[in-house]
Amino acid sequence: MSPKRLFCAAVWCLCLAGAAALAQTPAPAPTQMAPTAAPADEPTQMPDMPGMESSAPEAPAPVAAPAQAPAPAQMAPAAALPRPVSSATIPAPLPPVPMSGPVRNVVLVHGAFVDGSSWNGVVAQLQRKGYHVSSVQNPLTSLADDVAATRRVLARQDGPTMLVGHSWGGVVITEAGANAPNVAGLVYVAAIAPDLHESAMDLLKQGAPMPAGQSMIEDPGGFLWLDRTKYHADFAADVPENLTRVLASAQQPIAKKAFGEKVSHVAWREKPTWYVLTTRDQAVSPDLQRSMAERMNAKVTPIASSHLAPVSHAAAIAEVIDHAARELSRQQ
Repeated sequence: MSPKRLFCAAVWCLCLAGAAALAQTPAPAPTQMAPTAAPADEPTQMPDMPGMESSAPEAPAPVAAPAQAPAPAQMAPAAALPRPVSSATIPAPLPPVPMSGPVRNVVLVHGAFVDGSSWNGVVAQLQRKGYHVSSVQNPLTSLADDVAATRRVLARQDGPTMLVGHSWGGVVITEAGANAPNVAGLVYVAAIAPDLHESAMDLLKQGAPMPAGQSMIEDPGGFLWLDRTKYHADFAADVPENLTRVLASAQQPIAKKAFGEKVSHVAWREKPTWYVLTTRDQAVSPDLQRSMAERMNAKVTPIASSHLAPVSHAAAIAEVIDHAARELSRQQ
């Protein structure tokens, strides 16, 4: 073969070899946009593999099992929620803290036909002795109302407290002082001290009829007033008359029904008790006072006074309260 024929044959062979090589090399994939993330419940499609024919019909997609319906409200991750509270994790209530320390508080509760100012002399004496003193203003509309007024004042006391009641105020402290953890002791001043389910009237009927009882006047609204003309003789015989006239003018009437209301709790059965017995009393019989004091096992201090001893003998009343508070403080 001539050299020209050999050269042409060689070139033809090289062309055939190159075409065969090019036929075996896969074509580069066309540039595509980043696919949008498929929904979580759709299967991810794999790209076509080399050798797959794009003209082949697509196989029908398999039917997927129905997904569960989402919950109406999505719960936060467990770590982000507070731990559930069970009865095992709730701490037991703490027992009441016992009152301790010296008795430096005094709460004074007035009776009928006066108001809180009847304690003014006693307040001044006790304040000079360093006590924190509060005088309740009873509405005198019912036993429940007066007890509520007293408990509001008791709730403001910080520490052990002496609770003191004069006349009708004795009924009030008998009820209000029961189950009161800050009441360290009770002082009754010419006061009515009923037992469980007793009323003031129940006790007054046990004593001799007294002049002050005959001086009460009931108004159309059911309130009792003390006759101004008899206020001095029957209620405050040892108080200067000029002061008695002021007290009579400012007297607070008491609802007649209050005298018939019975106590449902008895503080003197659970608290140490003192009693100031007024031996010249014309409102509450001294014999009845002594009987009530003995029933309470109270420590008795007799004073030659009219019924309004907090006014006529303020220093002596303050001394009894101070003595009782000191005695209780020594027992702490």
